[in-house]
Amino acid sequence: MTADPPPTPPFRDPGLPVAKRVDDLLARLTLEEKIGFLHQFAPAVERLGVAAFRTGQEALHGVAWMGPATVFPQAVGLGATWNPELVRRVGAAVSREARAMRARDERVGLNVWSPTVNLLRHPLWGRNEEGYSEDPKLTSAIATAYTRGLRGDHPVYWRTAPVLKHWLAHNNETDRDTSSSSVRPRVLHEYDLRAFRETVEAGAVAGVMPAYNLVNGRPNHVSPYLREQLRTWTGEDLLVCSDAGAPSNLVDSEHYFDTHEEATAAALRAGVDSFTDHGTDGSKITARVRTAYERGLLTEADIDTAVRRQLSVRFRLGEFDDHQDPGAFDTPEHRALAQEAAEQAVVLLRNDGVLPLRPDSRIAVVGLLADECKLDWYSGTLIHRSTPLEGLRERFGADRVRFAEGVDRIRLRTSAGVFLYVPEGVAEEVRGAEGALDPALLAGRTDLPPLTTDPVGTELALVDWGEGVLTLRAPDGRYLSVAEDGYVRASADQPGGWVVQETFRLEPHGRGHLLRHLGTGRHVSVAADGVKVAGTDPEIFETVVVERGEEAVARVAAGADVVLVVAGNDPHINGRETEDRTSLLLPAHQERLLRAARAAQPRTVLALVSAYPYAVEPGSLAALLWTAHGGQAAGTALARVLAGDVSPAGRLPQTWYASDADLPDLLDYDVIGGCQTYLYFEGTPLYPFGHGLSYASFSYAGLTAHVAEDAVRVSFTVTNTGRRTAAEVAQLYSRAVDPSVPRPRRELLAHRRVTLAPGERTRIDFDVPLSAFAFWDVAHGRWHLDPGPYDLMAGGSSEDIRLRTTVTLAGVPVAPRAVRQRGLDAADFDEQSGTAIVDRTRTTGDAVTPAGDRAGELLYRACDFGAGVTRVTVTVAGEGTVEVSLDGASPSAVLTADSPSGPYVWTELTASFRAEGVHDIRLGLRGALRLAHVGFSG
Repeated sequence: MTADPPPTPPFRDPGLPVAKRVDDLLARLTLEEKIGFLHQFAPAVERLGVAAFRTGQEALHGVAWMGPATVFPQAVGLGATWNPELVRRVGAAVSREARAMRARDERVGLNVWSPTVNLLRHPLWGRNEEGYSEDPKLTSAIATAYTRGLRGDHPVYWRTAPVLKHWLAHNNETDRDTSSSSVRPRVLHEYDLRAFRETVEAGAVAGVMPAYNLVNGRPNHVSPYLREQLRTWTGEDLLVCSDAGAPSNLVDSEHYFDTHEEATAAALRAGVDSFTDHGTDGSKITARVRTAYERGLLTEADIDTAVRRQLSVRFRLGEFDDHQDPGAFDTPEHRALAQEAAEQAVVLLRNDGVLPLRPDSRIAVVGLLADECKLDWYSGTLIHRSTPLEGLRERFGADRVRFAEGVDRIRLRTSAGVFLYVPEGVAEEVRGAEGALDPALLAGRTDLPPLTTDPVGTELALVDWGEGVLTLRAPDGRYLSVAEDGYVRASADQPGGWVVQETFRLEPHGRGHLLRHLGTGRHVSVAADGVKVAGTDPEIFETVVVERGEEAVARVAAGADVVLVVAGNDPHINGRETEDRTSLLLPAHQERLLRAARAAQPRTVLALVSAYPYAVEPGSLAALLWTAHGGQAAGTALARVLAGDVSPAGRLPQTWYASDADLPDLLDYDVIGGCQTYLYFEGTPLYPFGHGLSYASFSYAGLTAHVAEDAVRVSFTVTNTGRRTAAEVAQLYSRAVDPSVPRPRRELLAHRRVTLAPGERTRIDFDVPLSAFAFWDVAHGRWHLDPGPYDLMAGGSSEDIRLRTTVTLAGVPVAPRAVRQRGLDAADFDEQSGTAIVDRTRTTGDAVTPAGDRAGELLYRACDFGAGVTRVTVTVAGEGTVEVSLDGASPSAVLTADSPSGPYVWTELTASFRAEGVHDIRLGLRGALRLAHVGFSG
């Protein structure tokens, strides 16, 4: 007799609803197995045939870290396309490559940690390259498109499962794991949450990743907003994955909890489902969870909730149905798409007619990035590569293009009179070519001989990337680098790594210089067995200049019809993850090259290839372009734009400020009170949000607007009045004419990128929901639409407005605050100065404290005391005073807390206070005091 095969368990039955299948599998897992699933590297459960699973595959603009892959433009470059459909196709290509790469390497994950939807509030943020825009509407449009591409178009199975980064209000690398972003309720709802919300609501998001920072005094990894906001936006089980090492930060750097068991339990209860900590070693996290469970800090139901969310994602990926999606890798279509994306990302900022270049132009291509195709931390390994120099030589002919990089060529002479010498050597390996689950762990190269000295030495190419941060390159193109053994070798193809080992600083010392290696912080010394970094006996070097970079630039520029200066940043130096920039200015070395080019040839074009904006003086330039690092096809794309094969149609996704003086403090997250971004900035930008020129011209006409029951229907026409086919990005903005609270100067409602032949006209129609005109009413904790007139403005940028009309929207005026009944929550102010929002408890609620000099002011408008009150009660913690005033008069009550207490030990203080009718209330906070609530009675 033949035994019947065992019945198929319900979790393997694709005919059942996913929720039932998840429940069945969850019920079959032991508690210990479920605890194991909480780490990033979830182990296999062989008895059930469940494979191991890893959360987290970086895929910001191509599959990253896992070896060769198609490299698309940086995220900020994709944002500059203003083209959601293009970005959807890019996301689809990335997800296909992830599937194809996984088929041959199981280390490649399908739970992708992309895109980044942090708003580009401040241009000095080191990770500016990772976001799409300073505007929440544009960010959510691009992010939604990318997630839809990553998810794929199968009706049931997801090709990859995208996780949005980084929740929430995260725009600083300086003290990023200990700093707190003070985010008032209006900024929270109208700005920071909005990009996340609209992307999640679109339905192609599998989860989010909390950021390292704190918001309003509470770490994002225990944020109540995960429960109160995020999980209310969708019916899907969203998987919340911690950032790397962040669970341990709750104790180790933030000191928010006393023990790791408390911290892990709190994060799990707050909504973190997968813990990324201690690399591939899950033992520490699982031990913490196990101990927290044994101590009653967690229940099995808490653990089940987190595991259920992970399993839900795995079912959607088709793991338990043996769903096969072969994907596609490095196809002709992907290569063409990489070029198309790079072309659409180019923004023409200024043009006096020199562009497009004549076919017979003699071109001098100069600059530190002229022959570079730079990668960033979240890039894959290039399969194909195109630099601006290569692209221009291919397009115009090598005989018409001359090149000077503009490096300073030097020799370094030691105190013994000999020079640093780079010996010949053959590399045995290509660093990182096979990929790495964590490239931060890749070790430096030791398969090449260290530097020595000899009487002649080696000529080195020196680049100063700003702030005295230097790279030194050998004649064969390899950068000087330091491996773990401390020796200096010419061993790196490019600067890179979590801690960059290819940067140095020359420090004046007597009549020479010490050479400090920035990665280790140690000085370079010369020993009998080679050149190394050491804590003692630093070498004193004399810098012998063989040729200044500007001399080479002037030489090749002199005989050219036009000079193209390609300047910008190296994505691993002076502005990257872990390091914010300190200035908008172009580094002095590159300014020297630009001045030399302009002096030799007034027809100078500056192409900025960078991850962020610069403050440059455009007046003396014949033309100015910007593009983010454009991936594998960057050079070809730029050359085609310069030649006029493609008319530029990229648009700035963020404001370009004229100087550092225009910027707020990096840690000032109050975009309203701080007048930040194009929404509130009151100065004159260098170039405004949405700006970008074309080789064609466009006219706008026929703006109409009709107010319907739930939307405003807007129409206008755009006509190509130029002589070539080109794309235009039509942008629609609004402005509240008579707002009850400060509102944006103008705010993007919608946009559309259209390609038109000469003379062609198209009609643009937008249905703008009435909710787009609303603001967050802090007085009542809800969205509110002010009645009255609203300007609608259509044009080519936030400042290039071609058409205007006004609509009147119905609504109800904001009611006064019913303070007699509800009092005032301290964080619900209308205006403030000198304060910060902090946590009321470790789990929920806000309070306000004086910042800086321990003196702050809060204003609450239109407070209705009704028939009258006689007492005021404040809920406070700490020591200090609260001064209560009406309408700007002298304080009517002063309440003093003089008993030292912890930040969560709350006390109620009461004083006599008389008021009736409607008044503004001002509160003065003095001392080390936290204020949570103000109540009125009597």
